[in-house]
Amino acid sequence: MTDINLFRRSGFFALIVLVLSILIGPAVAQTSTEPTRAEILRGTITPERAWWDVQHYDLSVQFMPPTRMIKGSNVITFKTLKPGIKMQIDLQDPLAITKVLHGSDDLKFEREGNVYWVYFKKELPAGVEDKVDIYYGGHPTDAKNPPWDGGVSWGRDDLGDWYINTTCEGIGASVWWPNKDIGYDEPDRGMKINITVPDNLVDVSNGRLKGVDHDEKAKTKTYHWVVTQPINNYGVNANIGNYVTWPDEYKGLGGTLDISYWVLPHQKEAAMETFKEVPRMLKAFEYWFGKYPWYEDGYKLVTVAYPGMEHQSSVTYGNYFRNGYRERDTSGTGIGYKFDFIIVHESAHEWWGNNISMRDAADMWIHESFANYAEYLFVEYYFGKQAGSDYAVGNRRGIRNDRPIIGTYGANREGSGDMYNKGGNMLHTIRQIVNDDEKWRSILQGLQKTFWHQTVTTEQVESYISKQAGIDLSKVFDQYLRTTKIPKFEYKIDGGKLSYQWTNVVPGFAMPVRVSVNGKEVVLTPSETLQTKTFADDIKTVEVDRNYYVTSEILK
Repeated sequence: MTDINLFRRSGFFALIVLVLSILIGPAVAQTSTEPTRAEILRGTITPERAWWDVQHYDLSVQFMPPTRMIKGSNVITFKTLKPGIKMQIDLQDPLAITKVLHGSDDLKFEREGNVYWVYFKKELPAGVEDKVDIYYGGHPTDAKNPPWDGGVSWGRDDLGDWYINTTCEGIGASVWWPNKDIGYDEPDRGMKINITVPDNLVDVSNGRLKGVDHDEKAKTKTYHWVVTQPINNYGVNANIGNYVTWPDEYKGLGGTLDISYWVLPHQKEAAMETFKEVPRMLKAFEYWFGKYPWYEDGYKLVTVAYPGMEHQSSVTYGNYFRNGYRERDTSGTGIGYKFDFIIVHESAHEWWGNNISMRDAADMWIHESFANYAEYLFVEYYFGKQAGSDYAVGNRRGIRNDRPIIGTYGANREGSGDMYNKGGNMLHTIRQIVNDDEKWRSILQGLQKTFWHQTVTTEQVESYISKQAGIDLSKVFDQYLRTTKIPKFEYKIDGGKLSYQWTNVVPGFAMPVRVSVNGKEVVLTPSETLQTKTFADDIKTVEVDRNYYVTSEILK
């Protein structure tokens, strides 16, 4: 998802707008309080979730624009990991479940806030595959500020036709369909997405379009999309409008990747030029990260009325068909105007967030830090290493250091929005520590291969990078992910003697750093204890390599 920090405007009014947009974001709410029961039910692997594993979703939803209502069903195929009789299904108010079927059994259920407790007639044994049919309907939550404050957007396009989008990162997929709404459990065998719309409209969802049924009497069409691979819940979407489409293909590491573009008719001319960025993006990211993860399901780019989002195999786009981020350069360097931010950033999530997905919302940095860092690597691939570094350093201006990047576990609470620019700069810093570009690229590719189509924890990512780098990076991760403090390189000069230390750091922090002394590069490993190194000549200048996200100060 794009970062709210990126909505930059000049002047005091813009600052107020930015602050308000941050304060109303769902990931920020109640961070200073104990988790509520509702948050715990949403963010925890409860006993009513733990006993069953999702294998497949078969989702059918009818959108009824005149009334802004939806109705539908979700057939959940699951495998029992242990015996169970009570199941947790998530669906957010004001939507309501109307019926639950288990074969011919009409199951009892009761509601607690945004959770439904479903009771089977008898305990299901471990080790079996079964399914349950959930029927529901109502008026879904209206998206207030998509994609950050999501739901369903019931809009109109420039010609007055209905233009409807779903967005649910943070707020959760259960804002528009019933499911197991927590990151750790994705449907192993993918899902079917069947969207019914008025017959003058088109639906674009995830995966491949397998067919369209036309009900002439009801004046509706149903679009049948099939996702064959695991998919995270918030990556599922429906985009409804007067879409036109055209195909493309990319010869990549996985063979021929089918691409399709979906836009409104009056957007097609501009889109055909702007969307040339897609194969450029794929080429760069397959170089850095390895094979695009969803060759089986293809790649789509779909225009929407909001900035854009990383819906798996169905990336959404609302960036005005211009380079930069909505006509801005987030880095302030001018480099941001050399590429289309939304295509690059949101597509990076196909690897970071969709292929490798967080198990707990507190670890959202795994999605956003790597996607932010992917922007730097895209810049480097096409414009050189210096430009990539300039872009990385420039994006530091968006860092707030307001609270830690890692959020609250078991409560569906993300950490600071600094997971974008600060997280990206943390990875840029770690690359300097590794100090071997090919080794670093192999680490990025190794993460993708090792955790292919999996959900992960922060600890797994940290451990993998440290092990493959051959360096204990635990204190570096602690520093940047779990505190708001930026390491300070303090030093003093006495003739040819340089004394130095780290301050403002976690205990045990001893990150190596490149420093230019009299114009010559030297690698130092400061600690919290003052060290001294003697040079042959009197020291005139000391400069810390800007690629490390640290500050420096001369000791008095």
